[in-house]
Amino acid sequence: MARESVSHGGWRSLLKVEWAAMLAILLGGVLLQSMNVLLLATVLPSVVEELGGVAMLSWPTTASLASSIVAASCSGLLAAKFGPRNTYCVGVLTFGFGAVFCSLAKTMGWLVVGRLVQGFGGGLEAAVAYVIVRGTFPEAMWSRVIALMSGSWSMSVLIGPLVGGLFARFGNWRGAFIATAIVAVLLAVSAVFVLPPLSGRRSKAPAVPTGRVALICLAIASTSCASIVAAPIAKTVLIAAAVGILVVMLKLDRAAATPLLPRDAFSLQTPTGVGLWLALLLCITFSPLQLYVPLFLQRLHGLDPLAAGFVVASGSMGWTIASLVIAGASGRWPDRLMLAGPPIMGIGLIGIAVLMPLSTFVPLIVAIMVLGIGIGQCWPLVAHRIMSGARAGDEATTAAAVPTVQQMGFALGAALAGVAANASGLSGTLTDQAVAQAALWVPVSFVAVAATASLASLRLSHVRQA
Repeated sequence: MARESVSHGGWRSLLKVEWAAMLAILLGGVLLQSMNVLLLATVLPSVVEELGGVAMLSWPTTASLASSIVAASCSGLLAAKFGPRNTYCVGVLTFGFGAVFCSLAKTMGWLVVGRLVQGFGGGLEAAVAYVIVRGTFPEAMWSRVIALMSGSWSMSVLIGPLVGGLFARFGNWRGAFIATAIVAVLLAVSAVFVLPPLSGRRSKAPAVPTGRVALICLAIASTSCASIVAAPIAKTVLIAAAVGILVVMLKLDRAAATPLLPRDAFSLQTPTGVGLWLALLLCITFSPLQLYVPLFLQRLHGLDPLAAGFVVASGSMGWTIASLVIAGASGRWPDRLMLAGPPIMGIGLIGIAVLMPLSTFVPLIVAIMVLGIGIGQCWPLVAHRIMSGARAGDEATTAAAVPTVQQMGFALGAALAGVAANASGLSGTLTDQAVAQAALWVPVSFVAVAATASLASLRLSHVRQA
């Protein structure tokens, strides 16, 4: 009855003491992981200055993203076996251990290994957070909690560069990782006492699905290679290979006794399957913003890296504001908002492409915010639809699939953006002409993905009605 009584209380229902503590833990975990991405970007110049390895500049980020996807893929299985609380705490502590390892780095390769460990821990705790939301909060509150979790990413835009910049300014980039490890330990200890002991099946240790995990790693490696090779044909082949490998993994996973993803993942006949398609396409559409727009702003508008980062952050802010505003939508409004989201993202992409070369700066920021608003008005509702459509026995894997697919979408989007950038002439020397051409064609090329997302959202509304 307590769960029903809060279903109509709106945002005030989340102010209950026991829920406020859980929210603080869950939001703190998301903030810790997301903040560290921007913290790393801020201290990397100092790291390279001390350790060298400028040719490996993108490797720490790639390593973290790859291990995060692998961890998120396994999180539903681990949560079902050991319980979400235990799995969450292990993820946070693993993240902290990776931070300590980074603080002791003597070479860039050492730092890459540390980020690999951090990514696994971060991916684990972020995915299990969705499992905890599904198992703890009433269904009517899921969209609001997910909207708050999205808001943590926007907060990290301010906190990450600030913390990293302070440590870098005083010549102590290692201290930034040590501080991260301390916060991780405090968060894990707090989680033990605050998070509910949701049950897990402890009959035996989970069998590690080595073959399927290996296929995921191979797909990630193929996608990562696609983001760094120069030839457009090679990029296309590597992306196609990654997609093919994921298809094979998905077929094997559906027949497995312990699946990593829900058994109806990416089916066109169920809300969960179609919802995962929509989530994937939304994240692919959004991905060029954080990857290439900072470069465009620096080269075409003369912004420094920090200023460009804050301009790009307006997209994340739009995502957060829209998520918070629509989180309580009911009746026909969820379907309407999800149908309108992808076209709004397409309008934002076209606006970025048209306005980027111009000297008018404010309209460009508005276009970036429109892109964020488009995904923000969809994301909590899509995640809700995915989790509420879970089949019996697939509840944990379905909840964990949301952040897993989110990371996959960002990874595939990064590779596709690289293909579009190279095809438009952005390879080798960064000339102003090449950057200007890429600033037009990279966002325009993703309008087609937004259009495909529109079809997925239309299908999702019909599947629900059926």
